[in-house]
Amino acid sequence: MIIKGSRIAVTGAASGLGAAVAMYLASLGAKVIVIDLNRGGCEQVASACHGIPCVADVRDEEALKKAFALEEAISPLRAVVNCAGIIQAKRIIGKSGVMPLADFQTVIDINLNGAFNVLRLGAEAMSKNSIKTEDEERGLIIQIASIAAFEGQIGQTAYSASKGGVVSMTLPAARELASLNIRVVTIAPGLMDTPMLASVTPEYLARLQASTLFPKRLGKPHECALLAAQIIENPYINGSVIRLDGGVRLASC
Repeated sequence: MIIKGSRIAVTGAASGLGAAVAMYLASLGAKVIVIDLNRGGCEQVASACHGIPCVADVRDEEALKKAFALEEAISPLRAVVNCAGIIQAKRIIGKSGVMPLADFQTVIDINLNGAFNVLRLGAEAMSKNSIKTEDEERGLIIQIASIAAFEGQIGQTAYSASKGGVVSMTLPAARELASLNIRVVTIAPGLMDTPMLASVTPEYLARLQASTLFPKRLGKPHECALLAAQIIENPYINGSVIRLDGGVRLASC
């Protein structure tokens, strides 16, 4: 897929990985739909990348349908990069008692149900795209999971379960949507320098980074954007979960 001139939607684009992906794809010539619940951040990023701001919740069917249809008459939706998500650090049984079921459900609802909502509605929009050859793709959905899907830490039961679900649905979704010439790929970032790590103590963060092979630092959001662009441009990447983590393998910390 050629990025320049393509209409690409990025969710969770008001900050962190989503903002980096939106900005980088726009720098390559994409027309980016900037989707986020944070109106101020959404409009700021959209203004910076000359994109289209859209305040929407990834769990909201009608809001997403409208977002994916923006400027449809000008160019078809070619790709969606789903960066929306939340992280929660809470033990199953902590000092204040057992984890409320509602807390677990909220993380699953946003990170997993929201991801599936993006997947199904994005695929629906792309299924209408015309193709000229059998080898030509109609579209691509990139999900953002986490290495917590494989090596979740204490307090990450809900988060790891949600990201594990995203990982697990990648291949079956790619198999199902292959008949429509739509690809599905997931990126599993490691320790990334985003607001999600703001609550982590320096001591704990140092222990985590010590496990990174090379380079021994946090990942940069721009590095996730680079990988997203490479996936978009390479049509033979499909049905895969790609770790972006500097080789880190987390033990229990």
